[in-house]
Amino acid sequence: MKFKFYRGVLFILCALMFVLPSCGSDSSETGSKASSSAIFFVTPSAAKPSATPTTAPTPTATVSIPSSDDAFVKIVDFVPSAVIELKYSTTQNFTGQVIYDFTDAYARYGTVKKLAAAADALALKGYRIKIWDAFRPVSAQFKLWDVYPDPTYVANPNVGYSNHTRGCAIDLTLIDSSGNEIVMPTAFDDFSGAADRDYSDVSAEAANNARMLEEIMESCGFLGYYGEWWHFNDTVKYSPETSFEPSKLY
Repeated sequence: MKFKFYRGVLFILCALMFVLPSCGSDSSETGSKASSSAIFFVTPSAAKPSATPTTAPTPTATVSIPSSDDAFVKIVDFVPSAVIELKYSTTQNFTGQVIYDFTDAYARYGTVKKLAAAADALALKGYRIKIWDAFRPVSAQFKLWDVYPDPTYVANPNVGYSNHTRGCAIDLTLIDSSGNEIVMPTAFDDFSGAADRDYSDVSAEAANNARMLEEIMESCGFLGYYGEWWHFNDTVKYSPETSFEPSKLY
């Protein structure tokens, strides 16, 4: 009897040796599964950031980011590398007259975000943008039409609005690291056939430079106007602006 008793105890101990590790293994596996599930339910702040860069440019220290893409902003506040040389604030344009009396370039914030992306891409190639025209008040559009009433080159304000008046068009060229304008098909406001985007009647250097600018601008959300290599429209069209006057900000 005593032998049978000890044999029974030994049997129970052996059984426990197999059962206990098995229970521990189940517990560990369950915990592992719980941990794996938690990875997929992390809070947004703990999630891995997207590899896609933000399209919002970094403004200068004293400028706040607008809450709407419709807002007008000074371009250099968000594209500080840009050189501003507004031709219509001088007599160095096809009219020979001063068309508007401000020297800072403005555009819609949505358009400027795209311009900042283009400027960054061009900087990788060693270039900076020089802006010849951006937002243009309605009054300025009427002046241009009075001097040169040709809808191929000047939007007729009597039947519609220029994208410059909408704040979503930019006229620009490129400068190198020394600040010199690079070779392009023509000068600004050249109304000859050489100014269009055909490029067959200009030098190879000018054609290549213009195509490079066109490709980068279009990759960032602009569309080049065929008749003028320097003119780019935002693919997003805004409403005409009839009250904003940059000259009143000074």
